[in-house]
Amino acid sequence: MSPALALGIAGALIVLAVVIGALLRRLDGRRRGGGHLRFDPSDTEDELGSRATLVQFSTELCTRCPQVRRMLSALAGREDGLRHLEVDLTHRPDLSRRYHVLQTPTTFVVDREGAVRARFNGVPHQHALAEALAAL
Repeated sequence: MSPALALGIAGALIVLAVVIGALLRRLDGRRRGGGHLRFDPSDTEDELGSRATLVQFSTELCTRCPQVRRMLSALAGREDGLRHLEVDLTHRPDLSRRYHVLQTPTTFVVDREGAVRARFNGVPHQHALAEALAAL
């Protein structure tokens, strides 16, 4: 292989990696629909909130999870009927398959019946989280 071809391939791979990284960063923290998922409160041995529940999936090695935990706990403390539950996937990897969680933190907005109304991968944007809660 010629040096020019090798440099061209390496350059193309770098450009591809930058484009994919920018796309993933842009999608991080945005609201997505919950699909047809239902959250089972017996997975956490806690009860759902009377209005809504913020379910945070995290792991022990997650660097952004403490930030999300503080944000969601503060939000749940300010609003009546809102509860924050944290699920550690380090100890419950079966739940990552059941709820299709591919990254941590992932946050679900769950209504009082257990239906997942919104989902956030990464650190949720405050305004998008407020909109998801207002829709309930």
